[in-house]
Amino acid sequence: MQHIFKKGLYLVFFVGILSCQSQDTTITRVDKEAIKAEVIGKDVQLVDVRTPEEYNAGHIDDAINFDLSNRSAFMKQVETLDKDQPVYVYCLVGSRSAYAAKILRSKGFTKIYDYSGGYNDWMKN
Repeated sequence: MQHIFKKGLYLVFFVGILSCQSQDTTITRVDKEAIKAEVIGKDVQLVDVRTPEEYNAGHIDDAINFDLSNRSAFMKQVETLDKDQPVYVYCLVGSRSAYAAKILRSKGFTKIYDYSGGYNDWMKN
């Protein structure tokens, strides 16, 4: 009886670990090299989640601006994206884009790429 109890405990533990590991499977953090290889010159959804002022001061070519600080407008703009296609998000240093990626995941997007270095990293040589 004790042997069966231990096996059951191990099973619960194993399932718990698996469920924790799969939480961020739809959000992949990418670096500058991945952006250059997978985004630049390609027909992809690249979203800059900074403010319009930040965006107008400089942005990655072909990025569209969805201002995360304006939550209601951001949520409406997200609806214009194609959920079946990859979405790349970035901000200045990575914190806002990580939050935006979680919103996208909650809206049913499954191929989300967060440029964790952000625009600051992009501008470095």
